[in-house]
Amino acid sequence: MSVAYVDTSALVAVAFDDRSGSAIAGRLDECSRLLASNLLEAELRAVFARERLDFATNLVAGIDWVLPDRPLAPEMSAVLESGQLHGADLWHVAIALYAAPEPGQIAFVTRDERQQAAAAALGFQV
Repeated sequence: MSVAYVDTSALVAVAFDDRSGSAIAGRLDECSRLLASNLLEAELRAVFARERLDFATNLVAGIDWVLPDRPLAPEMSAVLESGQLHGADLWHVAIALYAAPEPGQIAFVTRDERQQAAAAALGFQV
């Protein structure tokens, strides 16, 4: 079973046929399960609205939403020890860490280099 946490930047690349979009789509298709924070949907919808396009609901159709039932202070602290990130990027990596206490068990799929570095430092496959 291949599991991946997917960041908004990865799905934006897929949705808008960025040069890395097809490679990312292929990688995600290989996964048996995709995880994400529901913040991803808000971020995606904002991008589609900014571009004046109808939201492509198929982009989020197969994603399992990770909805924490407690504050993520321990995860955010661990992420920040691995590198500085902006708020939403920090949230995504913290959610992934919450979902996978053993980060080596899943992939973290993003186009953001700082997120990649933080996720790799925590042990995620990037």
